[in-house]
Amino acid sequence: MRLLPGHTISHDLTYDDVFLAPSYSDVSSRFDVDLSSTDGTGTTIPLVVANMTAVSGRRMAETVARRGGMAVLPQDLPLAEVRRTIASVKGRHPVLETPVTVTPTDTVHTVLTLVDKRAHGAAVVLDQGRPVGVVARSDCHGVDQFTQVHEVMSADPTVLQMDALEGPGGLEAALESAFEAQHAARRRFSPVVDSSGRLRGVLTRVGALRSSIYAPALDDLGRLRIAAAVGVNGDVAARARGLLEAGADVLVVDTAHGHQAKMIEALRAVREQEPTVPVVAGNVVTADGVTDLVEAGADIIKVGVGPGAMCTTRMMTAVGRPQFSAVAECAARARELGRHVWADGGIRHPRDVALALVAGASQVMVGSWFAGTFESTGDLHVEADGRRYKESFGMASARAVAARTASDSSPFARARKSLYEEGISTSRIYLDPERPGVEDLLDHITAGLRSSCTYAGARTLAQFRERAVVGLQSRAGYDEGRPLPGGW
Repeated sequence: MRLLPGHTISHDLTYDDVFLAPSYSDVSSRFDVDLSSTDGTGTTIPLVVANMTAVSGRRMAETVARRGGMAVLPQDLPLAEVRRTIASVKGRHPVLETPVTVTPTDTVHTVLTLVDKRAHGAAVVLDQGRPVGVVARSDCHGVDQFTQVHEVMSADPTVLQMDALEGPGGLEAALESAFEAQHAARRRFSPVVDSSGRLRGVLTRVGALRSSIYAPALDDLGRLRIAAAVGVNGDVAARARGLLEAGADVLVVDTAHGHQAKMIEALRAVREQEPTVPVVAGNVVTADGVTDLVEAGADIIKVGVGPGAMCTTRMMTAVGRPQFSAVAECAARARELGRHVWADGGIRHPRDVALALVAGASQVMVGSWFAGTFESTGDLHVEADGRRYKESFGMASARAVAARTASDSSPFARARKSLYEEGISTSRIYLDPERPGVEDLLDHITAGLRSSCTYAGARTLAQFRERAVVGLQSRAGYDEGRPLPGGW
């Protein structure tokens, strides 16, 4: 990264304060850009789902990993639940989506409680393990909720054979063939069955397209990758050991203020378990913080204090730092030490992801932006005007702290802690009607990021960081780049 001639940095910068200038490029297509990370985490797109209780869970983890990213399970999940979640994600198919299933005698009410768990918006109707129909969300509109599924389902669905997707012609050819079959049958959703006719998963038309573009994030055994977090309090060693035994591909040692003695102790306790997976630690915003955490055993440093949408730390304490400058300084020190940084927080638009990577991050963590998706862990609510939303909350809020300490402190101690918070305890995150699923947002983000790379003449993220030209802009300059509303 270099500054545009004539531009001089005199103060710390946010993502809104900077822009990318175009350079000579011989990269003619977005699809010529490789977005794989080089930090040892095995992702094929540089996006990590933040370890927020209202965001990251089983559905989120498997969906994002299927498209090349990674989700971090929150530290406040019981270890038994983490084991179940990791086992579930590891057991999912890297191409086929996980189906929602019902029986012919289930009710429309049952369908409506299940279909919004997945972005594909439909359920496969099974009779003795074999698909006999498909019922979509739209099939249930205006229907009595006690109506049985067989009365509203589309019978005899277009079924795809598992063998055809694993044939010798290659996955891309098989996906194209599946897409063509669905297109010819005017179907957007198909069950996929094995040679005995039993359901193995589902494939949508858009899913076939995505699987031809994205490469899943897979471990050495060909299973989807997933990360898990551990805090700095309690028995850190036992938690870390349990996460490693469960099969976590990355350990994230996480606390709001990462440059402190407890973090150093926690990192040393994790290192005593001799993990063979990357260890991430944070959060910090200074070069000194990076140095101390690397010396304590961190492979990757998480950068960001205060930029998150659910975070009130800066307004409450004045502590924090504008994120672009924080990432740039921390990444520079990490490179000197042979390590990497993740940019955590402050992401509002695809441009912010590009800028975080240009500043030196190997991955960009996204939290609240992904909270308003079908795959996030929260329950889906509908307002009177029909708008759908999910509730989200910050991980330093009183709500999150109460959940995290419910089993290890007295009622009196928990009540004392609840008087103080540095995060929003409840917020409505509305689903974007145009991008209600996390895959829709991944398309949105990676399309912008790939295009940014072509403007810089970069085929890899390493080239992107090296060749990008950054300029400084005023608020008016930033506003000029925002699209005007339709009909202006």
